Amino acid sequence: MGEVIYNIYKAVTYTLSPFINFHIRFRKFRGLEHPLRWPERLGRPSLPRPPGRLIWFHAVSLGEGMCVVPVIKRCVEQRPDVTVLMTTTTTSAFEVIKTLLPSDVIYQFAPVDTPAAVNSFLGYWKPYALVLVESELWPNLVLGASANGVMLALINARMSIKSLNNWSKPVVRLLTALMLSKFSLILPLSNIQAIHFQLLQAPPSVINFCGDLKLGTEELFNVSKIMRNTEDIKEKIANRCVWMASSIHKGEEEVMLGVHRALMQKHPNILAIFVPRHPNIGLEIAHDLKQKGINVALRSRSDSLTSETSIYMVDTLGELRQFYSLTPIAVIGGSFLPGLTGHNISEAAAAGCAVLTGQHVGHFSHMVMAMQRLNPLSILQVGGGMELEEILDKLLSKSEVLEARRMAAKQAFHALSSGVIENVWTLLQHHIFRNAIIR
Repeated sequence: MGEVIYNIYKAVTYTLSPFINFHIRFRKFRGLEHPLRWPERLGRPSLPRPPGRLIWFHAVSLGEGMCVVPVIKRCVEQRPDVTVLMTTTTTSAFEVIKTLLPSDVIYQFAPVDTPAAVNSFLGYWKPYALVLVESELWPNLVLGASANGVMLALINARMSIKSLNNWSKPVVRLLTALMLSKFSLILPLSNIQAIHFQLLQAPPSVINFCGDLKLGTEELFNVSKIMRNTEDIKEKIANRCVWMASSIHKGEEEVMLGVHRALMQKHPNILAIFVPRHPNIGLEIAHDLKQKGINVALRSRSDSLTSETSIYMVDTLGELRQFYSLTPIAVIGGSFLPGLTGHNISEAAAAGCAVLTGQHVGHFSHMVMAMQRLNPLSILQVGGGMELEEILDKLLSKSEVLEARRMAAKQAFHALSSGVIENVWTLLQHHIFRNAIIR
């Protein structure tokens, strides 16, 4: 029955292909696709394929893409006989990740999930293995690759409760089980996620656990090399009380602004660094804040950071990790409003920040709990704005408390992250790459 459901899906996506192709062109017109390389989304390559064997890594967006880069680097180092192809879907991921990949990795945009685009992509690149990241389960992609003899792996695999419910629906679950049966290796990012995939009838024999790859991104960065004006910013904030609200969603800035205004009464030289989840909402948030009389400087406009600046808006891509290295306190957004699912806390912990989150941490709850088990001081979850204000005031007023939390976060991170990349590489080498090369 799974094959029947897939044939229906394949027929529907084939019928809708002209509309999907038009949608890609419309997105390009709106600036949501790459202005020159958008045809890659339709399976049309822009680079030549080198001779020999090729391994394909695919991640949808920036966060997933960054967590797989260390694995790709390991592959390039240890398997120089294999060409590595990396794909992502979003332009934001493309602009950042292209600067982090080894020079000999081929980087393309992933094809949309239509039969023509997927078949064109597979027919041209002819990968021996496909490594998907997190939750990229697309029927034409997965089953088309399997039909072409491509070995499949899903790493850092996760399935939100909403997605689990959708993939578990009576008819859809037949297609889900068919897709998951094609994988030779599934690496869930937590034990709970492993249970989710087992509930979806993933073969137990292919499920292994080796930790969360997002804990292994620390090695990607050379702060002084990537971020502009580092020393200038350090100098300007050296004598100020600084805290950062990172990955904030629209609406969360109201919580952060209320906290910041209250802290200004107790710490007149305070500076808040706001990093919106999506840079395009930075201008909107900054405009709203200026209307309320707040002195805001935007990084995208190279605004000067002066002693009068109250909020520094980092509305740029790829600099979050570097700003973590400049601030002692990180409040992780995506966790202060109902319906949000949290964001990666590992980068802040790796940089030695005191880490605070709201209650809505979603699929990062496993990381929060794991770090708190290692050291209760490593991450603090707060109930809302009032508690956040109280904790921040304490951290800014008592240096010994701040340093204890910074040290706890960094130590917990290193304890969890140790060996994650090596474990993932070993499992891929054993279950996928070795067998792919033999075949």
